[in-house]
Amino acid sequence: MPNNHYHHLVFGDDALDRQRRNGSYVAYGRQLERGDDGPQALTDRELLMITRADQFCLATVTPQGWPYLQYRSGPAGFVQHDPATGRLGFIDVPGNNQFVTLGNLADDDRLAMFFVDYPRRVRLKVFGRGTVRETEDRRAIEIAVEAYDWNCQRSIIPRFDREYLKQLGEAYQKVAAEREAELQAEIDRLRARVAELEG
Repeated sequence: MPNNHYHHLVFGDDALDRQRRNGSYVAYGRQLERGDDGPQALTDRELLMITRADQFCLATVTPQGWPYLQYRSGPAGFVQHDPATGRLGFIDVPGNNQFVTLGNLADDDRLAMFFVDYPRRVRLKVFGRGTVRETEDRRAIEIAVEAYDWNCQRSIIPRFDREYLKQLGEAYQKVAAEREAELQAEIDRLRARVAELEG
């Protein structure tokens, strides 16, 4: 039975009523009919997407209760996972000096991360609690994961960056070279057979 912590975090009475009326309650709301399973541990599938990501959106809650969304990016793998604690983390590079995200986390540690893999058309929502760790030379945000959910592929417009296209081209060239070698070997075998029959 799948972990239902995500459902307990996000579904309110109105959402459940709408699910009942639209026939999706069995797939979603019904998960609330049993107690909360508690925090979900990330599996290899989620970690593969997260640790390959070069961007994501980070949402926090303002002291006035409003959602606050920021875009974060870095080299692929800038979001890291600590297997010992199960926590995620990333270096918080200097930004516009408004410090809204940091201020929000000081007041309310709840956050959400939204990852999208555009070429493969998959997206992942991660809910967690963030802690800011600061030293003299750097600042990092650590996330204790609470829950996650994979979204459907619908509405994701595929986008391909240069690195992805380069990797795709290299893979195609490798396959083409292997196929060319196979065909050349077959030609050589047939020529040898023709020469043998003519001889």
